[in-house]
Amino acid sequence: MLDLNGKSILITGGTGSLGKHLTKNILERWPNVKRLVIFSRDEQKQFQMNQEFSDSQYPAIRYFIGDVRDVERLKMAFKGIQYVIHAAAMKHIHIAEYNPMECVKTNVLGAENVISAALEMGVENVVALSTDKAAAPINLYGATKLCSDKLFVSANNIKGKNPIKFSVVRYGNVMGSNGSVIPFFMNKRKEGVLPITNPEMTRFNISLQGGVDMVFHAMDSAWGGEIFVPKIPSYLITEVAKAIAPECKIEIIGIRPGEKLHEEMITESDSFTTYDLGKYYAIIPQLPTWNLKEYIEHFKAKQVTSGFKYSSNNNTEWVTAKELRELIKLHVDSTFE
Repeated sequence: MLDLNGKSILITGGTGSLGKHLTKNILERWPNVKRLVIFSRDEQKQFQMNQEFSDSQYPAIRYFIGDVRDVERLKMAFKGIQYVIHAAAMKHIHIAEYNPMECVKTNVLGAENVISAALEMGVENVVALSTDKAAAPINLYGATKLCSDKLFVSANNIKGKNPIKFSVVRYGNVMGSNGSVIPFFMNKRKEGVLPITNPEMTRFNISLQGGVDMVFHAMDSAWGGEIFVPKIPSYLITEVAKAIAPECKIEIIGIRPGEKLHEEMITESDSFTTYDLGKYYAIIPQLPTWNLKEYIEHFKAKQVTSGFKYSSNNNTEWVTAKELRELIKLHVDSTFE
């Protein structure tokens, strides 16, 4: 059972939606956490987050300005840290397409910097956040996150006798996160028109709390090198529109550059190393640093069938407009009508 009391944790990209929810959970669940460092490059967001989680009210919290592109700054921040949650990334597809090297510097070189600093500074456990767009990527953002995933998985092979563990959590659209479709539609409904790229588009759906729980699962259960994937429902983009603004006119604008009609989290090629753990799937490394038979016995893991594929359009669980309305009230905006 994960116990972070007395531990020191750092979250890169800690001022983002998931970073703030992680912070809230950590402070509530483990009130005796030793230190919680919020590492990000946006001073304004840190200033705003400090209004909600002030260092005077929560003595363990620290706000640390820094960029994952700067390995020396990371090393300074990682001193005395036991757990690192790597959430920093450039994630907007169209911005990444227009500024490709900026995306590479943050998502790929930044990942390598996190690994190097963690190995050098004695961090015990690193969990990196991924995305469904990293599976069979067709845009630069997805490609950089796939590369990042590979770096974190392979980091377990170069640690030597260092007991550190690196693992990855991969999930779909986080409900209500900054820049996601639900807040976008909620803002657009006052205009009377909702722009939809393609009426057949599907996406996975996970709440912020679901994402947080996955991170804690990886921190507690990873043996090193796994990519954890949750079993979560899908939705049609048109159901989101119905849930938020059924009275609005729909305008079909076409798929944007780098955008998929459906998202994948596990490809057919991944099926050969994917195991069903119950609540989650785990894509294990092709060359694990531990005994696979012992892993299977420990988690009662079952290998998926050859050719298994987990994509948003072939899911067995779907969320309707009515259910989405309730989820929005519960996870995004309690005043939503």
